[in-house]
Amino acid sequence: MRVIDVLTLVAIPIAMYFAFIYAPVEARMGVVQKIFYFHVASAWVGFFALFVTFIASIVFLARGSRISDDVANASAEIGFVFCLIVLLTGPIWAKPTWGVWWTWDVRLTTTLVLVFIYAAYLLLRKFIYEPERRGKFCAVVGIIGFVDVPLVFFSIRWWGTIHPNVVQKGGGGLHPDMLTALIVSVLAFTLLYVSLMNKRVRLATLERANYEDDK
Repeated sequence: MRVIDVLTLVAIPIAMYFAFIYAPVEARMGVVQKIFYFHVASAWVGFFALFVTFIASIVFLARGSRISDDVANASAEIGFVFCLIVLLTGPIWAKPTWGVWWTWDVRLTTTLVLVFIYAAYLLLRKFIYEPERRGKFCAVVGIIGFVDVPLVFFSIRWWGTIHPNVVQKGGGGLHPDMLTALIVSVLAFTLLYVSLMNKRVRLATLERANYEDDK
């Protein structure tokens, strides 16, 4: 997986170039809008990570595969970090745009709930020591918790939140150069996710091997 690591190291600076230099400055929000590219890319990774946890959890319950449990755990840890990044970058963008650091907008609230779901999942991992029992309990949380992802994504359409809808019918609501910068950022963050996943799953395999040796 060294190829992925190299691609990630190359992609992140390229994404920064597209976000800060290539993409034009938004007319109303100004330079602060640049955080949008990393905010959205982090949200994408957070959603995708929970989707991977969701699938891996189903596989674990169906087959009892240890590697699927490792994948679910690794993806949840990474997703939790990126969801925290979303909650940190959001207020930085919101303050000069909306005039407040936080508002109980539906999308913000459902994203906060997503962070709590991740936190509950990771706490179960820490408090339940026996692997089989821990895997089953966490798999249930990973499956049920995924329900919040479509709520976050479709909240703009379903409840008319104050968040801008940049994905619209008729080609989208972004300048073409901004859309290009966003796509590059999402691809770079996806590569980062894959790179981190590879390392975390390998570490989990070693941890499980040490646990079985100590039994």
